[in-house]
Amino acid sequence: MNKEWIDITQTISTRIATWPGDTIFEYELTATKEEGGAANVGTITASLHTGTHADAPFHYVSDGKTLDMLDVNMYIGRAKVVSVVGASEIGREELEGFDLTGVERLLLKTTNTASPEKFPEKINTLKENIGPFLKEKGIFLIGTDQPSVDGIESKELLAHHSLFRNDVYIIENLLLENVEPGDYDLIALPLKIEGADGSPIRAVLKKI
Repeated sequence: MNKEWIDITQTISTRIATWPGDTIFEYELTATKEEGGAANVGTITASLHTGTHADAPFHYVSDGKTLDMLDVNMYIGRAKVVSVVGASEIGREELEGFDLTGVERLLLKTTNTASPEKFPEKINTLKENIGPFLKEKGIFLIGTDQPSVDGIESKELLAHHSLFRNDVYIIENLLLENVEPGDYDLIALPLKIEGADGSPIRAVLKKI
């Protein structure tokens, strides 16, 4: 079995942290072999933004595209991981020192300590100027190891809208604590849910 792929997905369980006020994750068996069924069958209830997930533009723009409208090729291909650990806000100033030539998918490692079962008191966020910067570089997908690109209390969602205006799509809650900066192959496919504002994803990397 190929062991080269690195799983950068938070494990979804009843212990996983969810956005304050969001639907918590629940899993139950609705049919079991022990009860005489032909198979074990489970049911889940959860926010579409549970754990490692993709945002669709519809999440923050009423007439934005839903997940089933998005091109799957966006979530498969070469990606660059950069470390911005220590920066509470990330924008043009924090990224212009990196060589992003030819990069189309950029993953931001903002912390060396991940706690998927504890929602953070403060989030390392993206600045409003990041959207134009990424578009200048030809980057159309941004990923972060934080639960959002905007702050917990944000109502305006300035980073989300900056990325939207510049055709940059979003992945949040990646697990990058053990990933070294560098170039990788990325697979991070969301579920094809009609009308959805987001979806959990299974994200993996392979070092190039």
